[in-house]
This record gives sequence, C-alpha cells and structure tokens, in this order.
Amino acid sequence: MSAATAFLDWPFFDATHRELVGRLDAWSEANLASAAHPEERSAVDERCRALVRALGEAGFTRYAVPAPGAAARFDVRALALIRERLAWHDGLADFAFAMQGLGSGALSLAGSAELKAHYLPRVLSGASIAAFAISEPEAGSDVAALTCQARREGGHYLLNGEKTWISNGGIADFYCVFARTAPAEKRADGSVAARGISAFVVDASTPGFKVSARIDTLAPHPLGTLTLEDVRIPASQRLGEEGSGFKLAMRTLDVFRTSVAGAALGFAQRALDAALIHVRQRAMFGRTLADLQLTQAALADMATEIDAARLQTYRAAWRRDRGEAVTQEVAMAKLSATESAQRAIDRALQLFGGRGVVCGSVTERLYREIRALRIYEGATEVQKLIIARELLAVAGAP
Repeated sequence: MSAATAFLDWPFFDATHRELVGRLDAWSEANLASAAHPEERSAVDERCRALVRALGEAGFTRYAVPAPGAAARFDVRALALIRERLAWHDGLADFAFAMQGLGSGALSLAGSAELKAHYLPRVLSGASIAAFAISEPEAGSDVAALTCQARREGGHYLLNGEKTWISNGGIADFYCVFARTAPAEKRADGSVAARGISAFVVDASTPGFKVSARIDTLAPHPLGTLTLEDVRIPASQRLGEEGSGFKLAMRTLDVFRTSVAGAALGFAQRALDAALIHVRQRAMFGRTLADLQLTQAALADMATEIDAARLQTYRAAWRRDRGEAVTQEVAMAKLSATESAQRAIDRALQLFGGRGVVCGSVTERLYREIRALRIYEGATEVQKLIIARELLAVAGAP
C-alpha cells in the first residue's frame, strides 16, 4: 500500500474496498499512465468514448450503475474511492466514470423495470453513454427555477425548452431530462417552489432533440447546450411519479455529490505527490528546495488539509452507506475537499515555479481540472447555505 493510499486502513473501509483500489490502480497504470491528454474537442470526445468503453469492459462501471432488476444500492465509499484514484491518474477518466453514474442515476433510482432493462445493461458495459440534464440558462444552483416544459398529450409527453452546461452533451446516447409538468409556483419572496417537476429519459435520436451548442472549458471535456422543440416521448419514459422530479434529482445528487469530494482529493493528492518529488530534487541556494522552511510549511499545510478533507469525505460516505441522513456531512465534505484541493494545487504549482505553468505539465493540468469541481453539483456557496440550513434546523431556528 502506497503512502497515497495508506488511509485505506481507516475503519471506514473493509477488505473489498482495499481490493478495489488495488485493482483499479493496477488497471490505471496499464491503461492511463501513458495516455495523451487531448485538447481539441473531437479528440476529447473520442477519448471520453474510449474511456467509457474501457471502464465498462474492466467492470468498474458496475459501481456507478447498479445491475437492472434489483433495487438501486450504491456503495458511496466505493464511488468516492474510484473517483479519487481515477482523478489521481487521469482527470478525463474520472469524468467518464462519474458521468456514467450521474447520467443514469435517476434511471437507476426511479426507472421502471422495462426502462432499466432497456438502458442500464448498455450503460453498465460502456456501450451507451448517459447524461444528466437539469441545468438551464436561468436555473443552475436554483434547480426549482427551471422552465423546460413537459405537456401531457394522451399517452405521450411533449417537451420544449433548453438545457445547458450538460456534461456528456454531444456524445451521450440518452439524457435524463428534468422538466415542468405543472406551472411554477412563485412564493411571496419571489423564489419558486420545487413542486411540479418530473424526469424523463430522452434518446439523443428523438426528433426535435438536438445539441445546439458545444461549450469549451478550462479542462476540456464533453459539455453542451440542448434544445428541445416538440420532443414527443411515450409517457412510459417518465421516471417515477409525475411531479416527483425535484426529489429524484436531489436523491441522485445525494449519491454522487460525495464522489465529487473524492475526485478533488485525487487531484490534491497528485499535486502533493508531485511536489514531494520535485522539492527533493530541485537545487536551491546550495541545498534543495525541500530544505527550506517555507517549503516545509507549504507541504505541511497541503498534507493537513488533504487529510482533514479526506476524513470528512469518507465519514460522509460511510454514514450514507449505513442509511443515515448525511445532507450536512456531504455538503461539508464537498466544500472542504474542493476548496482545500484548489489551495493544495496552487501551492504545488508555486513550488514548481516556472515549470508549474508549462502547458501539459502535471500542475498546469491539475490547476485547470480542479476549478470546475468548486462549481458543479452545487457551488461552494450553495454548500455553505446547505450547511447553515441544517444547523439552524437542528437549533430550532424559525
């Protein structure tokens, strides 16, 4: 067991988790160690498709996509561990794994037996790519404010609207789309009630459905804007009861949000590991960079923050696997892991000096890859609101 995975001796884990990490690291060394990191969009798309297939063939997607026919039971500790180790090796591999789970999560949790049997085996094998389509131009952190419409017409629904910032947008074979099946209810304070939202499975080939734009970001990955114009789908494509979409979205995010913290830990640990190698080799003022007290202080800060965030992350995952309510713990884990990872990577880059900002270097890639994690699946500011809300509820605030 390496220094980077010594935490597996913590009581949060059992032998199956340790075996999983060992198997995953061996696979990653064989399949990701020499992998190129493409920047051009078509190359990123193709690499992502190849990673989805490879992860499916290796059997790792089964942790993100429960087998159809059984109740959806997720091992959240395994999800976070897989994301941590994949992120350490290759950020795009982490993305490919995570989006298969998030994209099909609502289907796994609330799809009919027929829908699960039709879609999930192909997602599980890596033959099909899934996407989670909830964000809109004016509804990101405030999910309840979405305006995409789904109107019932006999045995069908007619969907109209726009979705944006959709991961796997442009390469997904199907999308779990959230839309309004009832008019929005405005509260006295101007906010929108979460009632009246439903979820649907929409094939990418459905008439009226198109990827209207692709979005390029700091760390390239498939991302796009979707347009739905009179997209007609059978009512059987609905996930769960009509009007239950908001709760389903939150249930899905409840499973996968902890894994975002896992990915952040992977990026942070990779930065620390790279920094430890560099400072011991870099000559500085007749000694090495590692001999300088300011360097030692930076390393101590990095290690301490990573360890604290890791404890929060796997405590939240462990409690979630025990069936406990973990809204506050998950929010704390995501906030702590992503923010501390940003700081750790920034310190590592500073230690590398000019080498740290060279395009394609480890620290330069990590610097770009970590930034989005502080935003997606609930920005840091949203996590603070969630934590405060939970604290006030326990304290009995009005």
